[in-house]
Amino acid sequence: MDQISIQKGRIVTLEEGNGLEKIIDKVQAPVAAVVVMACNRANYLERALKSILKFSRHQSSVPSKYPLFVSQDAEDPDVKSKALCYNQLTYMQHLDHEPVHTERPEEMIVYYKIAHDMEISPDFFDYFEAAVALLESDKSIMAVSSWNDNGQKQFVQDPYMLYRSDFFPGLGWMLAKSTWDELSPKWTKAYWDDWLRLKETHKGRQFIRPEVCRTYNFGEHGSSLGQYFKQYLEPIKLNGVQVDWKSMDLNYLMEDKYVKHFADMVKNARPVCGTDDVLKECNIDCDVRIQYKDKTDFEHIARQFGIFEEWEDGVPRTAYKGVVVFRYQSPKRVFLVGPESLQHLGI
Repeated sequence: MDQISIQKGRIVTLEEGNGLEKIIDKVQAPVAAVVVMACNRANYLERALKSILKFSRHQSSVPSKYPLFVSQDAEDPDVKSKALCYNQLTYMQHLDHEPVHTERPEEMIVYYKIAHDMEISPDFFDYFEAAVALLESDKSIMAVSSWNDNGQKQFVQDPYMLYRSDFFPGLGWMLAKSTWDELSPKWTKAYWDDWLRLKETHKGRQFIRPEVCRTYNFGEHGSSLGQYFKQYLEPIKLNGVQVDWKSMDLNYLMEDKYVKHFADMVKNARPVCGTDDVLKECNIDCDVRIQYKDKTDFEHIARQFGIFEEWEDGVPRTAYKGVVVFRYQSPKRVFLVGPESLQHLGI
């Protein structure tokens, strides 16, 4: 079994799964723990930590509300040394006593030990703190994410807009302790983001995501070998607006209200027969909706616009009720509407 070495002015060795929760319980009134997962890229870890701590210093309540942890897989000495340079965090190291084996021959071991390389927006902590009430009061929400897969500069504009989605976005996310208690005993050994996107895992629960990302992934060199980086990750727009989330009314995101809220947006969008007019006009003068017939048809349309084509377990990335929404070089929105979406939305 793995062990976890935890260091913050002291060294403690704990059995896997028993340490982090006990330490968090000792922190005074936390909202949530911030866990940065690292492996073998010390420079990426440093960039991520500087981004987090930069905004922690500007908000005096952040360190107590969001205790910071670095969780390192494997034994890269530079990563450990870099983490221990910061006295504002607790460092944990997962030590393997046996070699890591993939479940299928074609899988890469690195996906069983993976790091995240992200910078955060100025309102990152306020955004998540405001979303806590949604998690607590609406059990149909599985997690809140800071990420939009179609969050490239040409597809987004409104830093105040949030959406529900049937697709787990990942890349900076928060879930309730009760949900963690449910999932952790059966947590997959690798590819956990894809696992969370399976219907058998999320059981119909949905996710909150922003239009404009609150995290930026700068990890060009890593486990995925730069796959998608130039096309999808590098052009992501990181929010630079200090949104006052405490003054925002987020009740429209509650399940019973959101269906009508989103249905009204789709219903008011002008139906168009294909992509040609939208692609030619670019600066469309109203929201539009385009119907797709099936997965192949969606992929064709998505490719023309340049958004993600990928599906997981029957759900397109970012979709809600089969509808994918984005802006196309315009303040107005494009809705790609599935064959049963209007029915599911009561339109």
